[in-house]
Amino acid sequence: MTAGKVLVVEDDEGVQTLLKATLEPEFEILITSDPDKALCLLNRESPDLVLLDLGLPPSPQDHKIGIQLLRKMRRATPGTQVIVCTGLSGYEAASHAISLGAHDVIYKPFCIQALQAAVRRVCWIARINRLQGLDAPKDEFLEEMVGTSPAMRQVFDMIRKVGTTDMPVLITGETGTGKELTAKAIHERSRRNKGPFVPINCGAIPETLLESELYGHERGAFTGALQLKKGKFEAADGGTLFLDEVGDLLPSLQVKLLRFLQEGTFERVGGQQALRLDLRVITATNVDLQAAIAKNVFREDLYYRLGMLHIHLPPLRERGEDTLLMATTFLKRAAFSAGKRVRGYTREAVETIQSYHWPGNVRELSNRVRRATVMAEGPEITPQDLGLTCEASPSANSLDSLRTAHRRIEMELIIKAMSVHHGNLSRAAQELEVSRSTLYRKIQAFSLEQFVLSANLTHYTAPSLTKSSAERLQ
Repeated sequence: MTAGKVLVVEDDEGVQTLLKATLEPEFEILITSDPDKALCLLNRESPDLVLLDLGLPPSPQDHKIGIQLLRKMRRATPGTQVIVCTGLSGYEAASHAISLGAHDVIYKPFCIQALQAAVRRVCWIARINRLQGLDAPKDEFLEEMVGTSPAMRQVFDMIRKVGTTDMPVLITGETGTGKELTAKAIHERSRRNKGPFVPINCGAIPETLLESELYGHERGAFTGALQLKKGKFEAADGGTLFLDEVGDLLPSLQVKLLRFLQEGTFERVGGQQALRLDLRVITATNVDLQAAIAKNVFREDLYYRLGMLHIHLPPLRERGEDTLLMATTFLKRAAFSAGKRVRGYTREAVETIQSYHWPGNVRELSNRVRRATVMAEGPEITPQDLGLTCEASPSANSLDSLRTAHRRIEMELIIKAMSVHHGNLSRAAQELEVSRSTLYRKIQAFSLEQFVLSANLTHYTAPSLTKSSAERLQ
């Protein structure tokens, strides 16, 4: 059983062949270059995803045919996701496609790894929706929560399950892993999604003010309390209250929170009347609460009450290909917001993104990509734009192992052959005296897929093999 069905609408035979070889056998691939046939396949086969080239004949340069086809597809099957493919010259057309409902844009030449991750994500979401009988709009939060790795799939599954209940949820994970976004996703999936979502960071408010911020106070409760004030609990009535950094709560506030979870009532500061509310409490922390319990700084009974349902968010370094997928997603958003024509990352930037430890997790990645979008002077983001240092290439005077030197020469020959034959795999393989499948495997190993899709590689300067690439091939 395949992971999904993908309709490819593309007129370039070379790109058709590469996409088919890249996505099969994981996905069932349907290919056509004819707009009318594409609509027939869309209605008959019900694909999970359409990869649509905007530059279709007979006018591939003005993108009119591609835009018209996108309109027809959106009218015919509004729930089918469409990823449009175009060159950087089609930036305006890509913006138009997004306004018409396209799910995403991929610029040519594109990174095969990023494309695979995007296809997996969209097809997986479509399959989950189909199994649960859901309409696409109910999974809009997944547009923000990017990921296809097994760890993130477990998180998404937990969100769907806990969203149907009113039980407290405890979200744990390092700083920057997306705990508030997860809490909001749970709220959006719950019966309370029409009510307010009220977040508060317990660690960012002085301890002397936190009780009043949470529970409110009566007039005259303390010096300066000139009028009644409602707190965050009352603001969240009918919806969801998200308490971030709950591990920073004082013992007295832990008792008050425990009472509310048990009885559904509380008193304002200086008040005598017990107030009852209808809300759900979701909490989060980046500290080890069990260690805090051992040190007698956190109540064990509160921990078990909060953690009746527990979701742990993995750090970014453990999410595999999600890092590149998120980097690509963040770049598209930042480029559209800044109005810059940045299409993707250089090969060195991709290697740097995948090898960097990301101590600040998703937040750091998002901030670096936004910075890079502003700093970029060309159509692709470099490691320098990201503020990260790529692994240095071996200098001309350094000694390489025989295996590393052999692979560097091999890579340069492949690039030269692909340049001479303008990306034609069959002709390049014939000149190199290897089979077409062997050449394709080597292109994947050297991360040269993006150059295969380039229309003209004759001016490409062969890079030296980086240490990370050499290690990957040994």
